[in-house]
Parts: sequence; C-alpha cells; structure tokens
Amino acid sequence: MISRRALELATAVLTGSFGVAVVVQSLDNGIGWSSAGVDSGTFPFVIGLVIILGSLYNLVRGVLPATSLASVPIAITQIELRRLAGLFVPAAIFVAAIPLLGMYLASALYIFAVLAVPRHQSLLRSLAMAAATALALYVVFERMFQVSLPHGALAAAFGF
Repeated sequence: MISRRALELATAVLTGSFGVAVVVQSLDNGIGWSSAGVDSGTFPFVIGLVIILGSLYNLVRGVLPATSLASVPIAITQIELRRLAGLFVPAAIFVAAIPLLGMYLASALYIFAVLAVPRHQSLLRSLAMAAATALALYVVFERMFQVSLPHGALAAAFGF
C-alpha cells in the first residue's frame, strides 16, 4: 500500500527532476536575445522554471502537516496497485519488445496478451484482433503514409 503523502512527494520529486532537465537542456540551446530574436531555449527555460516552482509548491504541501489529501493514510490499496500493474507491466514489456521484435509483431503480441491473458476475449478472437492490428499498422504506415516503423532486430536477422 502506498500512502497519499508518499505519492505526492514522489510525484513532486519526479516532476521537479523533469523541470530541472528542461532547464539544463534549455541552457545548452541558449536563452535570451540574439540578433535573430529570442533564442530557441528561452521558452523551454521559462516552462522548466514553472514546472520546478509547481513541484516545489507540491513538495512543501506534501511535507507540511495539514488537513489536506496528503493526510489521507492510504492512496492506493493493494487491489488498486495490482490493477495499475496490470496496465503498466504489459505496456512496459510492449515498449521494451519493439527494438527486438519490431512494431508489428510487438503490437500483435501486446493486443493478444491484453485480450487473451485476462480472458476478456477468446483465444481465436484475440488472435484475429492481434493480426488485424499488425496488418492495420502495416497498411496505414508503410503503404499509405510511407513511413517505416521499427522492424526490430528479429526482422534484420531474417533479412526483412
């Protein structure tokens, strides 16, 4: 179980880290004025500062004892955490599989796993929907838009 306070503090640290990364990258791109006008890093720099300030505000509100949502003892119960993992884990595996299997095969396996493993659909219907998803991705991106999606190391090994 995760407490509301721990969740708020972790979120504030995560968003603050993102804001710091935006600010640092903006400094590399240049902030301020040049002969052509505003430098390319100025707007992201300001947005990064806004993100950092918002994160600091949330961090302070999460740390200070107050009668707020941060004082709620449990934000995510074990059942909710299991449901969240049921959404996140397959998606993370899907993203990790794309470089190895390619977008089409990884998408087909993801759709099959999401439909067949929790038994939302029958195996035959899950297979059909997985194949239809891979085919639709191929037709739309490769043929219609002429944009090549990642084919993966497996396709390269077989010479596709």
